[in-house]
Amino acid sequence: MSVRPPTPGNDANEPGGGRPDIPDEAWERFVGECGTSSGSAPREPSARARMVTERLRKADEEAAARRRTRRWGGKKRQPEPWQPEGWRTGPAWQEMEGGRRGRGRLGRAGMALGAGVTVLALLYALDPALVRSWLPDGAHGAGPAAPLPAETAAPAAAPKEELLPGRPTVEQPFAGSPAKRWAEGADAIEVPKATAVGGVPAAEIRAALERTRKFLVAANLDRDVLYGAEPAEALALLDPLMGETVDRIRKSLDKPGEDNDPTWLFTRFDRDEVRLAGEAVKVRGRMEVTENEQGVPRIRADYTFVYPLARAEGGEEVARTVVRRVLDVDVLHGPRWEHTEGTLWMYGYNGDIANDTCDEHDGFIHPQFVADRYANPATGEERDPYDRSRPVEKWTGEGECLVASRT
Repeated sequence: MSVRPPTPGNDANEPGGGRPDIPDEAWERFVGECGTSSGSAPREPSARARMVTERLRKADEEAAARRRTRRWGGKKRQPEPWQPEGWRTGPAWQEMEGGRRGRGRLGRAGMALGAGVTVLALLYALDPALVRSWLPDGAHGAGPAAPLPAETAAPAAAPKEELLPGRPTVEQPFAGSPAKRWAEGADAIEVPKATAVGGVPAAEIRAALERTRKFLVAANLDRDVLYGAEPAEALALLDPLMGETVDRIRKSLDKPGEDNDPTWLFTRFDRDEVRLAGEAVKVRGRMEVTENEQGVPRIRADYTFVYPLARAEGGEEVARTVVRRVLDVDVLHGPRWEHTEGTLWMYGYNGDIANDTCDEHDGFIHPQFVADRYANPATGEERDPYDRSRPVEKWTGEGECLVASRT
């Protein structure tokens, strides 16, 4: 094979001069592709030709990028093992391959990377929850989601489902839950600004709001109460002049039953079965003061508590229980009403518990884990326990055992 020498008068050793030694076959092929006659130098394309060529190149790259887009989801799937009965899949998500594709050969590292991506895609198709659980918290988007502002009115709709829900674990117990953006613990129960209502001074309204907050904390966030202890602090806040109401509440703790269950007012778990996964309990809700038909100020406290729980014997599986509590407290004032100062006069209470057995009434909430849900599936209507847009009265009903769409 011969080598073409440099063109006379254009020394290849001079800066910017000539071309390097190139085999004859390669040079002739280059000349032919450029549309020149054999033996003549290639001509530089015009500015318009370069512009057209660049435009076509970009169009080809954009088309190739669209062909490389991959999508998962978009059709109904069976619930993944860690999801509650009736879980609805979120919108389809897409993964775009970023950057330009190189023009050179794919080396060993590139081939290994391509094989890894293919394996990851196959694993995701078989078990999406497993692959998502490998992602660190906040890896689904631009970082950890910002906390929600305090709730001041009923929301218009239920919170949207997570685009990429993660698997809840002891380290990340709120992964995939809207509660991840909620405030934590007692600090989440904020007392609104008090004003005079129904002739009752603002100072007394404020004191009643504080007592209501204290009751909610003692009944739903006190660690001893959560593990089955008697809610002594909460009971001490109730006005003893309520008579039968207080007696019935105390009896439900001593002798719980189907018609007298303390879990409709107090959050209690069997410490031999479960333990809290971490220290945080997520809380969201609000307190409002209105005037009832008799002109008495009435406080309505409406809060949802989310408890991440693991089995008492250990393990990484986490089951969340979502409890919504609604208390109506009348603020009695003056000699017109017989009451005890410094206590709560509870007009009524209601509740909704998601992820609890429907046939046990021993005074405890019994969250279901994966095996439990498949062994004893709920058969009632499906509802979203995170939906705070409707009054709790519209969610509860006699003898209903509902299916939680998510926890």
